[in-house]
Amino acid sequence: MDLDTVRTFVAAADAGQFQEAAAELAVTQQAVSKRIAALERTLGVRLFTRTARGAELTIDGQAFLPHARELLRVAERAVASVRTGRRPLRVDVIASRGAAAGLLRGFHRAHPEIDLDVVMLFDIETAVAAIRSGAIDASFRAVAVPGRPLPEDILSVRVLDEPLQLLTGPAHALAAARSVPLAQLAGHRIWMPGIVAGTEWAAYYDDLVAEFGLTIEATGPNFGSDALLDTIADTPALATFMGGHTRLVWPAGHGLRRIPVTDPTPVYPHSLLWHRDNPHPALATLRAYLAATAAGHDAAGTWAPSWVIPR
Repeated sequence: MDLDTVRTFVAAADAGQFQEAAAELAVTQQAVSKRIAALERTLGVRLFTRTARGAELTIDGQAFLPHARELLRVAERAVASVRTGRRPLRVDVIASRGAAAGLLRGFHRAHPEIDLDVVMLFDIETAVAAIRSGAIDASFRAVAVPGRPLPEDILSVRVLDEPLQLLTGPAHALAAARSVPLAQLAGHRIWMPGIVAGTEWAAYYDDLVAEFGLTIEATGPNFGSDALLDTIADTPALATFMGGHTRLVWPAGHGLRRIPVTDPTPVYPHSLLWHRDNPHPALATLRAYLAATAAGHDAAGTWAPSWVIPR
């Protein structure tokens, strides 16, 4: 159904005259008549009866009018949903408890007037494809994995270096340490079932293992953070890495310890990715907020893979 004919029908119904409807729509009276006739052919009914005073709705016209108004309202909402500046800013944060989600929460507190759609995509290829298609406006990622450079139309800026911490149970050999040098972790079993081959975080930990001789095990199914915390709390031989900005809550009886890693401190580099031609005004606001709140990168005493894009 042609929305122009529906819009013309509503205008004529409200005006009671084709001439006034034509003036309101900035078309000729003949165009109004043709549109009404086309709509009547589509519906198979008469919508108006011509009178000396103008045009009156038939019974079928009266029945169709509220539905015609709703059609126009739905069409306007559909247009508004993709109109730059009126639709929400869509941002991928990978996971709800991670550092990227924390950054976006801070942005929302600073700019509550900006509507947000928060999504969680799995790997960087999916995120980049979503940015290029317009499905999302931005994504927080670690970039760029060796051999997989970003497309030329995707821009990025480093926004957070998140220090890694060691998470242990109360009976672990390092549980009482206030901090632990990275080299001291060689020989300890670090269990991270959430590592998935081909992801940017797998590339990060592969480099960490290679450079410092660590043992990271990704065996077993990934039942999520709660199951990971349960296992670490009950298994003295296991520890895991946890981002310093990751927000987790565990039962008091677990007695888990979060221990800073030093000499050097491995940092996970978060960057914001977006399309160079994205015109959403809230994207510029998000970038400005991140630029104003970001701390320095590549600080002395920290480590990140060589492939990480500098700020």
